[in-house]
Amino acid sequence: EEAVLDKGRGPFAKLLVSEGTLSVGNFVVAGTTYGKVRALMDDKGNRVDSAGPGMPVEIMGLSYVPQAGERFYVVTDEKAAKEVGSHRETKERERAAAKNVKLKPTLENLFETLEEEETKELALIIKADTQGSVEAIQESVDKLGTDKCQVKIIHTGVGGISETDVNLASASNAIIVGFNVRPDAKALEVAELEGVSFELHTIIYNVIDRVKNAMEGLLDPIVKEKITGHAEVKETFSISRIGTIAGCMVNDGKVTRDSSLRVLRDGVIVFDGKIESLKRFKDDAKEVVAGFECGIGIERFNDVKVGDTFEFYSFEEHKQEL
Repeated sequence: EEAVLDKGRGPFAKLLVSEGTLSVGNFVVAGTTYGKVRALMDDKGNRVDSAGPGMPVEIMGLSYVPQAGERFYVVTDEKAAKEVGSHRETKERERAAAKNVKLKPTLENLFETLEEEETKELALIIKADTQGSVEAIQESVDKLGTDKCQVKIIHTGVGGISETDVNLASASNAIIVGFNVRPDAKALEVAELEGVSFELHTIIYNVIDRVKNAMEGLLDPIVKEKITGHAEVKETFSISRIGTIAGCMVNDGKVTRDSSLRVLRDGVIVFDGKIESLKRFKDDAKEVVAGFECGIGIERFNDVKVGDTFEFYSFEEHKQEL
């Protein structure tokens, strides 16, 4: 519940016994903290020899102040207490180190990790069961490189994926591609700490497809404009604190609330902007299709004339291919 460092008494903690009995002389562990119970005091400040379920007590004898909310456990002896505490402390350091590791690329997050880079480049380490497989993968992957996106082979080798491969991948922000091979236990442990990604496959075509799709994801999409409809202004209404609302008939296509629009007057563009409001009668509308009337308010533009034509458009993104 609470833990304090007292100058006279050292670290002590207030806790509530949930099950079993806690006694003076017990060895305890709480998170990464451990110690031997030197004294117990009840909620009135009186020393007691033991505490049962539901009893709140203060405990003295800990190695240092634990985190509030940690669960306390009684262990068999001092050696066990130290081992559990030390093991938990090591795991905490490893987790803290992992959080500080820079985000390493995977084929899923490749865009996020490399979009800041001026050159679109995918770094790979290739390991396979035979030299022939290594060469086949390397040749196929090299062919994927274009002036838009490059492949950089950091290292190739025959055999299982080792700790050395993982360290190299971490240092060079590379992804490890494995064909018919697996990482050993140490490699897996280091990869988890360093945030290194594996791509492990048993079919070469799957390897190439995964790399190709990831590289295409790095390319900026091609943005194309699409005209979605037209409307003619039949009348205008001036509303205080709102501005001019155009009463329109949608002639073709449709208009949606998030459409962009151009105001055309005698075929000349007099304004290009966004729709501020779209209504059918007095109700807000998400879209209005051809053959129906609607009221349209335009962001930062009130000079609408009867006879103006509204051209509605949107933008579509198309994935680039290598």
